[in-house]
Amino acid sequence: MRKDIEECEDSEDSWDGAAAAVRLAEGAPLRSVVAAVADPDSWLSLDAGVREVSWYRGVPLSDWERAAPLPADLARLGESGLALALCHRDGRIRQAALRRAGRHPGLLPLIAIRCADWAAPVRERARKLLHEAMDPRTAVALAPLILRVGRRERGGFGVELLGDALRRADLDQLAALFAHPDRSTRRFTYRLAVEHRRLGPAELARAAARDEDAVVQDLCATAALTTVQEAEVDVEDLLQPLLTARAPRVRSAGVTALRRAGQPERAEPFLGDRSAVVRACARYVVRQYGGSPTAWYRQRCAAPDDPALAPGAVIGLAECGDRADGALLWRLLVHPAGGVRAQAVAGLRTLDLADARRLTQLLDDPAPGVVRETAVALLPSARQLPADWLLERTEPERPRHTRVAAFRLLHARGGVAARRAAAALLEDPDLKLRTWAAQSLRRRPITELA
Repeated sequence: MRKDIEECEDSEDSWDGAAAAVRLAEGAPLRSVVAAVADPDSWLSLDAGVREVSWYRGVPLSDWERAAPLPADLARLGESGLALALCHRDGRIRQAALRRAGRHPGLLPLIAIRCADWAAPVRERARKLLHEAMDPRTAVALAPLILRVGRRERGGFGVELLGDALRRADLDQLAALFAHPDRSTRRFTYRLAVEHRRLGPAELARAAARDEDAVVQDLCATAALTTVQEAEVDVEDLLQPLLTARAPRVRSAGVTALRRAGQPERAEPFLGDRSAVVRACARYVVRQYGGSPTAWYRQRCAAPDDPALAPGAVIGLAECGDRADGALLWRLLVHPAGGVRAQAVAGLRTLDLADARRLTQLLDDPAPGVVRETAVALLPSARQLPADWLLERTEPERPRHTRVAAFRLLHARGGVAARRAAAALLEDPDLKLRTWAAQSLRRRPITELA
């Protein structure tokens, strides 16, 4: 029991629920205490808080129960009192409250919670009430809460009921769940929509491009792409959202679909995409139709001053080229775009051509990305680098990215120079560097700085 009390005292959610319980016991309207019906946290917190309220407020349980009458008085209870009774620790009180709760639609969220109650009589009564009340509109309002309760041992009933009701909902009603901030709700709704073909290919493609959740992206993109070769599908309406999506996994799905759509030539521009997975998919499509990604990369990297050169094309050359392509990458170290220079360094490392003597000066590059990539490339050669030269680059007047890279290399190098740098950085204005330096002096594991 004491452990339960301590866990409750450590929980901010339980404290909020306890405060809500006290307000209800004082007669506050339920809707003013739990304002958002669609917020599962508020209802679950209230359910837990009613059982913990006396521990929080220091009020004896008997005093609190006088404010919230017991079963003999249930007929006189309003919505707020019934809400407290529905969350009561005594299953007989919860069961008695359910006999009155059906008259109050505002109590449906608590009835949904009771559908997973441990006490069978309470659970069965709550399920009957929820089944009677469940229509598409109610399902949309309660979906996030039912799905949260569905994670419990006895929560499957509510999820099944929810699914049945949402299958009868129209698209305007489902639209609220497609855009719901809770990702579990969006996943559940999109799965139903895909299973029952409620959305067309173009709508699925737009959903994949719009949603930030990887599960929804994969679900919708995969469903959309299964229709690419169907005669009635407008391929352009399907492909355009996928190919222009921000998420790499969605763009890669669109690029892969170009092969089935018979449009491999449109994959070429994606050879220089910023995402490695998109570049790999583009190379696959181009090769399937006899193209040469390597030749494409070499042609674009041959002009070291081309302002239109994409950084993705530079690293792409290293991903599918050979050591002979290192000559092109070395020339790109003077390109005006920092992104191109950074990927040229990364490409040289990929091809195992990182020459410490030639790369060291790039630690003074004004672009943080170039310096980060240079530090990674130089780590295997850290012991060969001049310690005093690196120490100079940890001084306060140097840019942060230079100080981080120099200290990273000194730490890898070890010895007196690394400890001198760490001691000096204990006063650095950057918190992460100070923390890293302190860890280094204590010889604890180092967390790589971003």
